[in-house]
Amino acid sequence: MELKDILAISGHGGLFKFVSQGRNGIIVESLVDKKRISASATAKISALEDIAIYTDVEEISLADVFTSIYNKEDGNQTISHKSSSNELKAYFEEVLPEYDKDRVYVSDIKKVLNWYNILQSLDMVKPSEKKDEENNEEEKSAE
Repeated sequence: MELKDILAISGHGGLFKFVSQGRNGIIVESLVDKKRISASATAKISALEDIAIYTDVEEISLADVFTSIYNKEDGNQTISHKSSSNELKAYFEEVLPEYDKDRVYVSDIKKVLNWYNILQSLDMVKPSEKKDEENNEEEKSAE
């Protein structure tokens, strides 16, 4: 799963793809409706690749969380991000049992599930091939 060029912009719903560098910021394209907008240099922009979820032990990358959801749902959509707070927390605990309940808020869970559903609807959520390659190498070395 390649999350490097997928961006979340504070104040703008949905996800965006980096298009190019502009004079006063960057040009991005919405993954949902393909509209292009200019995101100013002062906007809070986060690449999904750089986002991690707090757990009781360490931080887990968003890609790993998406992979866990993908495996639980057999590659299908997950529950709606508009579900009740209790449903969202219960679901997230199934997907990531060790998530830090004090530092991961319901609003964070909503974003993760919404982003997953957007990427899944565009067939952009696939478990990382790098991990598959690592598993193949481990199998070869075991022989």
